[in-house]
Amino acid sequence: MSALSEQEIQRRESLNELRKLGINPYPAEEFEVNANAIDILTNYEKDKTAYKTISLAGRIMTRRIMGNASFVELQDTTGRIQAYIRRDDVCPDDDKTMYNIVFKKLLDIGDFIGVKGYVFTTQTGEISIHVSEFKVLSKSLKPLPIVKRDDDGNIYDGFTDPEMRYRMRYVDLTVNPEYKEIFKIRSKVISTMRNYFNDQGWMEVETPILQAVHGGAAARPFNTHHNTLDMPLFLRIANELYLKRLIVAGFDGVYEFGKMFRNEGMDRTHNPEYTAMEIYVAYKDYIWMMGMVEECLEKITFAVHGKSTVQVGENVIDFAGPYEKLSMYDSILKFTGVDVSAMDEIALRDTCKEMGIEVNDSMGKGKLVDEIFNEKVEDKLIQPTYITDYPIEMTPLAKKHRSKEGLVERFELFVNGKEIANAYSELNDAIDQKERFEEQLKLAARGDDEAMAMDDDFIRALEYGMPPTSGLGIGIDRLVMMMTNQSSIQEVLFFPQMRAEKKAKVYTDDDFINLGIPNEWVPVLRKMGFNTPEELKAANPNKVFNDLGGMRKKLKLEIAIPTKDEVMAWFE
Repeated sequence: MSALSEQEIQRRESLNELRKLGINPYPAEEFEVNANAIDILTNYEKDKTAYKTISLAGRIMTRRIMGNASFVELQDTTGRIQAYIRRDDVCPDDDKTMYNIVFKKLLDIGDFIGVKGYVFTTQTGEISIHVSEFKVLSKSLKPLPIVKRDDDGNIYDGFTDPEMRYRMRYVDLTVNPEYKEIFKIRSKVISTMRNYFNDQGWMEVETPILQAVHGGAAARPFNTHHNTLDMPLFLRIANELYLKRLIVAGFDGVYEFGKMFRNEGMDRTHNPEYTAMEIYVAYKDYIWMMGMVEECLEKITFAVHGKSTVQVGENVIDFAGPYEKLSMYDSILKFTGVDVSAMDEIALRDTCKEMGIEVNDSMGKGKLVDEIFNEKVEDKLIQPTYITDYPIEMTPLAKKHRSKEGLVERFELFVNGKEIANAYSELNDAIDQKERFEEQLKLAARGDDEAMAMDDDFIRALEYGMPPTSGLGIGIDRLVMMMTNQSSIQEVLFFPQMRAEKKAKVYTDDDFINLGIPNEWVPVLRKMGFNTPEELKAANPNKVFNDLGGMRKKLKLEIAIPTKDEVMAWFE
């Protein structure tokens, strides 16, 4: 454990003092709350009589102590509100400990307290809580970053480093509460979609996350092992094959919001653990699914923004249908001038090289077409656009096109240059499906680590008969990115995956003693904020010498102060 800072030491001392006073810094009993900050600030002027007896809990974010009266700013889940605490109100008897000691000396910014009292308006016109009693609910042991805001809302000294924000989201959302709106919108996106599906009579289900066969998508899985069963398992890359088993079982419409795991690269739009919604509806096809997607997404944008348009970066995206439709081959022709529809694998490989697209021997025809599309087309698709009718090699789980040889009935929806939805007329021919899996095994043998595995049980399920079905998957994280105008997927995930945190070297007293510092002065230097020899050496030697004298007096130490020459030697 790294050395504690002076503030952390002081907070632990305050914790012990609270306990000595018989105050539990972490009480177990309920603190009843009947009001919140936003409700008071919004409605108090409309009905002042409703706020004569309120009980509110929150975190102390600022304090202004002015002798026998003080102001604190409390932050609850809805926002911030000022509270006025007067000594004689919270300590009506002769014992003034709760104010003079507990509130003024033992509480800190970041602590949780519960207050009771009534709402009033200060002389400066600020709606506030006049506190009649308060209770310590939780003592914080680490200081929060101090984020300063001026009267115009401009932020100074903000907690803005992305890595720190994502790694310590609990601090980020405390001192940057405006980011909570992103996650409220995320919740609304999911709940709106769920309500829409439920209104159609489709059922929400759950399927396994640990799977014996990784299938349902072309992706590299995470591997694990089940000790009791003594068998390898995979974290699911998709839930498609299980959901289609339920269509076989007789459900006409099933959907699932679930975590998927793909052991692949990370960037601003990819996280190895992500949320997807997949839905399967019997007796429908991919053309029907296009209309359903348009209706669903328009409902979501209205629920979130009250209109069908959304600002995404420099673009205003309109989610009202109908959306433009382009076949995979036509989109490549439109943006490159090259017709790849009749090319074989060799010609496609040569075309990729001519376009400067990196390829390798493991890539089959489908992968090569996909690389051309990704490099030359995808980022051109700004307004919602369906890319349809993919080469059969690209989509082992989709039904062959009803009229176009060599293609399948599939679409992907692209918005602002990114794919957010994928849908098929689902393949329900068991013999065809087995042959497609066998082709995937050949690609795997060539070194394609994203090729699908053979799923014999899924084939068996299809042999029992699956009705015509359309299926759809939507990437929730990317959809939320668009609804909140965020360019990084990490911003819409509470806890994005990150590299292991580098542990700071733990410095012992010996590291200071080796500089010639007397053993009894090491704790004093730590109280002065020097947790490492490097921090000490970066300081001004003269100031350190002068401060040692001040600390000796402040702490009432009966130890000899080092001479100036001795202190100077520490910095050599």
